[in-house]
Amino acid sequence: MRIDKALFERGLASSREAAKRMLGEGIVTADGKVVTKPSFDAADDCVLAIVGETLRYVSRGGLKLERALDAFSLDVTGLSCIDIGASTGGFTDCLLQHGAASVRAVDVGRAQLHESIAADPRVTSFEGVNARYLKPEDIGGTCQLAVCDVSFISLTLLFSAVRGLIEPEGRFVALIKPQFEAGRQNIGKGGIVKDKAVHEAVIRRVLESASACGLHCFGLCASPIAGGDGNREYLAGFDGIGGFSPESIRHIVFDT
Repeated sequence: MRIDKALFERGLASSREAAKRMLGEGIVTADGKVVTKPSFDAADDCVLAIVGETLRYVSRGGLKLERALDAFSLDVTGLSCIDIGASTGGFTDCLLQHGAASVRAVDVGRAQLHESIAADPRVTSFEGVNARYLKPEDIGGTCQLAVCDVSFISLTLLFSAVRGLIEPEGRFVALIKPQFEAGRQNIGKGGIVKDKAVHEAVIRRVLESASACGLHCFGLCASPIAGGDGNREYLAGFDGIGGFSPESIRHIVFDT
């Protein structure tokens, strides 16, 4: 596989064009050797790395949320936010860099938040917390914006709790991961969901579940980078009004 394509598919570059720029800058190595040509053949077991990592956030997750903020024209300046499934803090970092007033970082795990994020006075960390059962009083009240990147649980199990965590006019941005929504029968080798028809069905089911909880979709886009396991992911925006046409799902899945 061409190395520019491999960099994109492995989530090391936000696009093939970005991969080509990185190669031109001489910051990409394959098995420890600098590679500058996009046409270089990268074997499946080739170890790719970025020298002098230029990532703007503490994790690649920040790039995903950044895409949603741009695609949905969301201004988070001055907002109180909650990051569900904060992990290292990529989403939290993105919110802070875009002007959020505060972020409550929630995760079922412990000691995962990057030290620079944990030390930021605008961030309050809630560790060992299952968001499925979270209530406003558990985190000091409701927020204006919720964001979510969770694994090994379906988003459909979180919508009811999220609706209660945000203000009536609040918004919610969630990362949809088909591999955790599709069911075992639709997951192939390496945990990859390749069938785009399954992606479409997953998204429709997730949006319908959210709507049943009073969260209506106002925007949907494909993530600029794949998940760590190589799966394609999507970002959806929800509020109490909606406006997104489900008829557009097929186009986003099949044509972008």
